Amino acid sequence: MENQKLKISFPKVDSANQGSGEYFFIEKNGKKEKVTFHEYDKIYSIPGLYEGLFYDKLKCNSPAVVGGLINKYYQKNNLDTSDLNILDIGAGNGIMGEELKNIGVNSITGLDIIEEAESSAMRDRPDVYTEYYTADLLDLSDPHEVALTNAKFNGMTIVAALGFDDIPAQAFAAGYNYVSSPGLFAFNIKEDFIAKKDHTGFSKLINDMVDEDILDIKEKHRYQHRLCQDGTPLYYYAIVAEKKDDIPDKMLEQFA
Repeated sequence: MENQKLKISFPKVDSANQGSGEYFFIEKNGKKEKVTFHEYDKIYSIPGLYEGLFYDKLKCNSPAVVGGLINKYYQKNNLDTSDLNILDIGAGNGIMGEELKNIGVNSITGLDIIEEAESSAMRDRPDVYTEYYTADLLDLSDPHEVALTNAKFNGMTIVAALGFDDIPAQAFAAGYNYVSSPGLFAFNIKEDFIAKKDHTGFSKLINDMVDEDILDIKEKHRYQHRLCQDGTPLYYYAIVAEKKDDIPDKMLEQFA
């Protein structure tokens, strides 16, 4: 189905309920179907729907912002993005991978737990990823574990997947620990989740990593991630950091 033929509409909702409960309606062949924002299998399976929803309707620009922040940091420090070997976690249909390629990264491996994500990436952006794995970082097959270990990543990106339970903390740590030290870690996260006053979830984990000298934040930029379904802006932080060490198991006990 082509993007211009998709009819997307939103319900009237209270802005206080934005986030993981957001949903929309898609109409085709005279029938209207309700789909939540996190039913990625359905969204990815329809060509053009992901971009039509998040980029055209909701004005998401996070991949461009995170990619731009990486490029800014590398240029400022006279580093070469072509030296990066990136693991792109929660890769989806490849929009972040495309931004990485646009700033000169040559080696990009995508990983997502959803089968439809890999299929859509191969459909929409077949030339972006060096490799793409459909895998659960908490239950890797032996071939996937060997491949990720042997890849010798020196960088990792996670865009629009931290904070709403898309990626569990243990899975994030497993991916992070496949990256060499020192290494690049670039991500975005909802401003509420990174605030010092929030002592739960990824906010606490990121702050603990900084406090324990596991992570050194180099660039931090607040920006409008996208619009909520009622039109109110949703603000995130884009962060570029240096990985200095692996995340120890003890640090993850709080998420058990």
